[in-house]
Amino acid sequence: MSIDLEALYIDLHRHPELSFQETRTAGVITRALTALGLEYVEGLGTTGVATSITGTATDDGPVVWLRADMDGLPVAEQTGLAYASTARGIDPAGTDVPVMHACGHDMHVTALLGALERLAATRDEWSGTVVAVFQPAEEYGAGAQAMIADGVLDRFPKPDIVLGQHLTPLPAGTIGVRPGTQMAASDGLTVRLLGRGGHGSRPHATIDPVVMAAATVMRLQTVVSREIDPREMAVVTVGSIHAGLKNNIIPAEAKLELSLRYPDDEARADVLARVERIVRAEAAASGAEEEPVITTDHSLPPTINDHEATARLSAAWERAFGEGTVVDPGMFTGSEDVSWFAREAGVPLVYWFWGGLDPQQFADAVARGTVNEDIPTNHSPFFAPILHPTIERGVDALVVAAREFLG
Repeated sequence: MSIDLEALYIDLHRHPELSFQETRTAGVITRALTALGLEYVEGLGTTGVATSITGTATDDGPVVWLRADMDGLPVAEQTGLAYASTARGIDPAGTDVPVMHACGHDMHVTALLGALERLAATRDEWSGTVVAVFQPAEEYGAGAQAMIADGVLDRFPKPDIVLGQHLTPLPAGTIGVRPGTQMAASDGLTVRLLGRGGHGSRPHATIDPVVMAAATVMRLQTVVSREIDPREMAVVTVGSIHAGLKNNIIPAEAKLELSLRYPDDEARADVLARVERIVRAEAAASGAEEEPVITTDHSLPPTINDHEATARLSAAWERAFGEGTVVDPGMFTGSEDVSWFAREAGVPLVYWFWGGLDPQQFADAVARGTVNEDIPTNHSPFFAPILHPTIERGVDALVVAAREFLG
């Protein structure tokens, strides 16, 4: 059986699903695995799927894990593609939202299924075991740990190395990877600022959490601009503010949702301490009678590539695809949960990016100096990778990487 990868990708793109709701996507994956003659376990971490292939060249060999995430985002697609998503879903708050594969996870699934087909067809050429993990809920930063809690590391051979890849707006055919920290650590925080509500005509009888929230947001901007060494990386983003229901009612509470990012655990501890200090100080300055409530919604470690394995893979890709194919994209301030698999198993990780953009479009934008304006990035409603050679390079990159470490 030969998988029509283009048709599979288009189908996945048309039917994205939110985190921990990827039931249709899991069904597409399991049908493809069945057609390839592969056994699998489904329902891992709610909707995750995992399978394995053993090579037959020799009796034993290393265990290589390949991971792809599969959830979509609450984004209304505006690409204008003939196969654009019109899907909708219900988010954790119970709100009906549009859903789009705005981060390329549909391409991740497609590439991994294509790689499994190739590896299964050539299993007499290699030894060892490939474990393929189709992970839910990367966008929540929770899917990897959910699969681990469900026993994926015990139900499949433990890895000697974990490998994964992510689509990004580099020119198609390009692979971006660097040793050391590839992606930042991240925490998502919810901050509840507790005031005292009342009538809008009597603000003196209240403790206004809206003003408290506004002061807190402004002061948080000074963490990076005034408290972190400019030579270091840190991000403090207030992504949402919720307070009040009517213009003449001062509410009793305001809620802030924060996204924090840093390169390592030491920087994480430093930024978290500064954020907490500011939140509590602004509440005190506002005369709050109750302490703010700070909740960690998710916490992701930095994605750190093993130096030796990264050098080995970079050389293998250069041999396979040609000189200049592999570039150092720098450290990404986005975050990932793939490293939980490697951390829990105590093994090396290599996580790389591969391009999905028309090379001429990218070159023209670079020449004009308009990359930020003209090149849609991940999570944009205009994010639209070209199909070819993006699919082929995604498959080939995984196969070359797996074969480099298999016997």
